[in-house]
Amino acid sequence: MNLELKKAIDQISKDKGIDREMLIDTLEEAIRASVTKKYGDKMDIEVTFNEETGEIEVYQFKIVVEEVEDTDTEILMVEAVKHDPNVELDDAIGFRLQVEDLGRIAAQSAKQVIIQRMRDAEQEIIYEEYKNRKGEIVSGIIQRRDRSGWIINLGRTEALLPKDKQIPRERFRQGDRVEGLIIDVRKEGRGPQIIITRSDPEYMTALFRREVPEVADGTVNIMGVARDPGLRAKVTVLSQDSNVDPVGACVGIRGSRIHSIVQELRGERIDIVLWSPDIATYAANALSPARISKIAIDDEEKSLEVVVPEDQLTPAIGKKGQNVKLAAKLLGWKIDIFTNSRFNKVHKNRHLLEQLASAAQVSVADFTEAGFDSLEAMAACTNEQLLDIQGISEENIGALRGALNLLISQNREETPEESEESEIKGAVEGEDADYADGDEA
Repeated sequence: MNLELKKAIDQISKDKGIDREMLIDTLEEAIRASVTKKYGDKMDIEVTFNEETGEIEVYQFKIVVEEVEDTDTEILMVEAVKHDPNVELDDAIGFRLQVEDLGRIAAQSAKQVIIQRMRDAEQEIIYEEYKNRKGEIVSGIIQRRDRSGWIINLGRTEALLPKDKQIPRERFRQGDRVEGLIIDVRKEGRGPQIIITRSDPEYMTALFRREVPEVADGTVNIMGVARDPGLRAKVTVLSQDSNVDPVGACVGIRGSRIHSIVQELRGERIDIVLWSPDIATYAANALSPARISKIAIDDEEKSLEVVVPEDQLTPAIGKKGQNVKLAAKLLGWKIDIFTNSRFNKVHKNRHLLEQLASAAQVSVADFTEAGFDSLEAMAACTNEQLLDIQGISEENIGALRGALNLLISQNREETPEESEESEIKGAVEGEDADYADGDEA
């Protein structure tokens, strides 16, 4: 071995970014393993790299004795003084071994150990580099597909885009360039496993941070993101500067900023929503583009009853309930959508049921738990069915029937015009109600 080895170590250290001292330690260990494999593990050997000559030097040490029992570890005094006249009994004396004499198998073993250690060191460097890059967007080339998802070449290493982290209906081919957000870096036997996503809300947040300077510098905050990946998303924003319009900043001049994000997400429609600490205002903003008439808030249940004009039911709910589902996800509240007529009818029925419950001396919750939401539904039941309601007995069923008939009679005392109007609203609302019930969040 000569200075060529030193040059090789320096080059590998530079190209792979591996610590030079670690490389030398690995090389020394590999040679030590090869010597041990050939001569046995009883030999006392020392392996060092000579920086001046660029050679690996191997020394075998033997104990000076008067009578040799093991030639691998001991040497006679008369032989030892030939090498060192000052040697004494029980001293350890070293003899240099020629590495070239290790043989082809031992040399191959050393090479394998060196390669493996270099690979381990490189993987450790990659892991250390990427473990602190969670939440960062990376770009790579689609390399292949396996059972887990797409394998993406990032240059020095690979990343996995799992099936459940892809945008639905998005198609790739080998060689396509793709971006994603790092969400996990795992240490595995074959090297670090980098997991990226394209469907998580955090990816959209990262895209806004990249495309909108006001988001990057903290002037505009992303307060929340709700996504139906590949189809539609809602992003809530808040400005820390009264002179900066957060919606305008995110959209950009002629939509330039938002267009870049939409293009990256394959046409996913994005609604920019203004955040508000007032839940009713926030909900109205989140349900845009629908116009809201009023909102009833139940803080305890974290639910909202949103009332809209008849012609705003469809945009409020959205295609397949998408608009209201995303709004509910954004707020973290349950949202029920009603038209004005439907809301009035529901609350009128609720009020009548409360009157009936009071007359029968039971809780209105007992009626709703039994599946009754109107007087008409109860009137159509037999006494046996009514007795299944919690709190109703043979003693008070007569009072329940009497109050039920009275309330129904009073409720029907309307003018002909009011009755006709109710029938028209009921017909329209019946269609709306089915749609709302099927698509609410």
